[in-house]
Amino acid sequence: MKKLSIGKIKGLQQLANGKGIMAMCALDHRGSLMRMLGEKHLESIGYQTMVDFKLDLCRALAPHASAILLDPVYGAGQAIAAGILPRDTGLLVSLEETGYSGEAEARVTDLLPDWNVKKIKKMGATGAKLLLYYRPDIDVARRQLDTVLKLAGDCLVEDMPFVVEPVSYKVGKAEANPQNFARIKPRLVIETAKQITAFPIDVLKSEFPSDLEYEKDKGRLLDFCHQLNEASQVPWVILSAGVNFELFYQEVEIACQAGASGFLAGRALWQEATQISSRKKRMAFLENTVIGRLQSLTELANTYGTPWYTKLKASEVNETWYRAY
Repeated sequence: MKKLSIGKIKGLQQLANGKGIMAMCALDHRGSLMRMLGEKHLESIGYQTMVDFKLDLCRALAPHASAILLDPVYGAGQAIAAGILPRDTGLLVSLEETGYSGEAEARVTDLLPDWNVKKIKKMGATGAKLLLYYRPDIDVARRQLDTVLKLAGDCLVEDMPFVVEPVSYKVGKAEANPQNFARIKPRLVIETAKQITAFPIDVLKSEFPSDLEYEKDKGRLLDFCHQLNEASQVPWVILSAGVNFELFYQEVEIACQAGASGFLAGRALWQEATQISSRKKRMAFLENTVIGRLQSLTELANTYGTPWYTKLKASEVNETWYRAY
């Protein structure tokens, strides 16, 4: 079991609910959200449109989530200034620039300019999050791991939780076939968890280690998730990756039965809201449908999930701890 300093432990407590389960909402989308909001007129989607949409999501979801993930460009500072983040809801803030650099088959995560872990700590946030395009089987992985190591060190200095979200992608002509990529996805996700959690990170935001469109055997799906649980040295939560809510509900159920500590759900919760132009109707959809979705996922995770503190505990605190802290 990994031991953590007291600041990280306190932060993880704030990201989770009273049962030690992380029922978190991802609202840090930028490029993908802009495309969804501006499906017909992308050029019309400006700064304020993005901010207003994220603030509406926060108003609806933050009171029902253990934590909210926001980006600094359109969401994090704006939500604090608007006074819409409940005092008991944790705040994760992303570090990365939207998109990636490099080749499509050798992706490199870029950090947001003029933004860092120190500033995330300074603003009073609970933790930092990094999205990492990652293939454990190609050379660019080393460069990506260097980024993880550097930011993990920054989070150690600031004594705040570090959440890493590795995302796989297709390489080569064969993997362009969705069924072929689905076949190798379990191996990619499980090996990625093994490699990433060997570094001093605190929570793994993981892809589901299979594709329910092609794999229907629940026994096999549970086995993949058990393997993921064994591979991860830290608590892990499931990301939604834009699948529909019904599919994500199944993924959360299976993952939590196999050891996951909850979820960090994004578009699976709220993506239909991007197609509702009337703010009144959009808020009604968020309040009447999306909140219920979040509550049902939370109930599911509370029932089957494993508390985060089964894999992490506080380092010893003796009578002189504060002198060296």
